[in-house]
Amino acid sequence: MSKAGIVVACREICVTFSEPGLSVDVLHDINLSVRSGESVSVVGASGSGKSTLLHTLGGLMEPTSGEVVLSGQTLKGLTAAQSGNVRNHHLGFVYQFHHLLPEFSALENVAMPLLIRGESPADSKEQAEHILKRVGLSHRLNHKPSELSGGERQRAAVARALVTRPDCVLADEPTGNLDQKTAAQVQELLLELMEAEKLALIVATHDLQFARSLAVQYELREGSLHHLPINE
Repeated sequence: MSKAGIVVACREICVTFSEPGLSVDVLHDINLSVRSGESVSVVGASGSGKSTLLHTLGGLMEPTSGEVVLSGQTLKGLTAAQSGNVRNHHLGFVYQFHHLLPEFSALENVAMPLLIRGESPADSKEQAEHILKRVGLSHRLNHKPSELSGGERQRAAVARALVTRPDCVLADEPTGNLDQKTAAQVQELLLELMEAEKLALIVATHDLQFARSLAVQYELREGSLHHLPINE
């Protein structure tokens, strides 16, 4: 796939949550294309469907209708194993809560996606150490999550998302659990690494200042995606 091409696209995405006697349209007629090196923010009220949108784009949730294409691969019809393989090779995820495995060190946590891919332990740890140094954690390689500060844990989560050299990073409230100063540092780090690696970045956030620092801005409202003028 050309680095200048579209890395994430969705066409006419609808997501409906149904249970007996109740049907809720969370997303409807969502169309979005994101190119390599492009940064996109999605804002919206709590419960507006931002996380659902990111989970759908990342193949973690199958839409009720519509199609998601990731790095040229249509996700519809893939088995769980095939979808997981596409994610492992093309996507990185960063969440509000770091989701680091508590029994493993920062180095081991960051190496995990490469080990899952089938790379050797030695190569996986070498690449993990390299990216941890880039996020400023060279002195914390062998520390477990409980021994790291909140900001350090989130930096490790960013490193884990980037260690596979994905085409796109999906970030769901990546700094929502941090104090203002630490959040600004992690946001700056994400943007710096995105630019250096020519990655696409899609961020769902309540932080309007962070959202406005990204190149393209959307608001998710009543299940639809609305493009916002720059610095609205």
